[in-house]
Amino acid sequence: MDMVALVERLGETPTAALFGLLTGMVFGIAAQRSRFCLRAATVEFGRGRMGDKVAVWLLTFSTAAVWVQGARLAGLIDTTEARMMAVPGSWSGAVLGGLMFGTGMVLARGCSGRLLVLAATGNLRSVVSGLIFAVVAQMSLTGWLAPLRDWLASLWVTQGGRNLDLLSALHLPQGTGLVVGLALALLALDVARRNRIGVARLVFASGVGFAVALGWGLTYALSQVSFDPVQIESATFTGPSANMLMFFLDRNTVIDFDIGMVPGVFLGAFLAAWFGKELRFQGFEGTQTMQRAMFGAVLMGFGGMLAGGCAIGAGVTGGSIFAGTAWLALFCMWLGGMGTDALLRRNQSLAAV
Repeated sequence: MDMVALVERLGETPTAALFGLLTGMVFGIAAQRSRFCLRAATVEFGRGRMGDKVAVWLLTFSTAAVWVQGARLAGLIDTTEARMMAVPGSWSGAVLGGLMFGTGMVLARGCSGRLLVLAATGNLRSVVSGLIFAVVAQMSLTGWLAPLRDWLASLWVTQGGRNLDLLSALHLPQGTGLVVGLALALLALDVARRNRIGVARLVFASGVGFAVALGWGLTYALSQVSFDPVQIESATFTGPSANMLMFFLDRNTVIDFDIGMVPGVFLGAFLAAWFGKELRFQGFEGTQTMQRAMFGAVLMGFGGMLAGGCAIGAGVTGGSIFAGTAWLALFCMWLGGMGTDALLRRNQSLAAV
């Protein structure tokens, strides 16, 4: 069945939701099996190690960049009108939101995407943190925190009414994005070799990045045949988590890509954990851990919405199309994560004296 026939049979918004479901399932399966986690990578790197977690993150990021930039060169997708690029980006939001998100993901022991994957395996800590994250994200989008987010985001924005395309802004030749992706992939494979990471885990790590490219490709293809405008987008968790929350609270919520993606990730991660015999209930390890996780979820909810995306939305999805604010937000997430981990370890050392 071709795209036009599928849209005529299901309708435009149900088709978008179906594509979100497919993208989410690929992401959920790959993320659960590869143990993909930006928090783990930042902590490992901040402690002076280029270990397996850094290798997995690098391979995910590079795979997304290679697939997306390759598809752009081949004329299969055009992300210039993607939601992330078609509106002004916020430099101030990227810095402040990125630092907040990086801090929050260390306190919560997982970024928003990782929390959803862990929740599907029976991790009750992630269920609680994920719900708090979704509520705060919704408050930051249209609720009581929205005015504060808007004010902080407006402090420093990109010029020209659009986000900044790093490749175009730096006047780099066509194919530079693909070359950058391939170089990072080689680095990832070298780090993986030195850490003796198995082939299966590497394949699944690449699968996370492929899921991002799949989302871009599917939504772009849908936009080419739809009568009404369709957002060109891919995997992210801040906005979709907020929209998913409203889906359960407001029956007038429109079904779209976001609404399909979140349950897709949950279902994919659940199936992967089931086949891997890794389903088990886990709770909080103590009051202090619970408090940190809840506060971290709050920081991620507000920070992710302020930064224009989470560790996946800005860090991989936005990074794969070289959106300027996405790269800055990702850099600040790394700084926030490493700095928070260093402070926590310092406090633990002082407490032990």
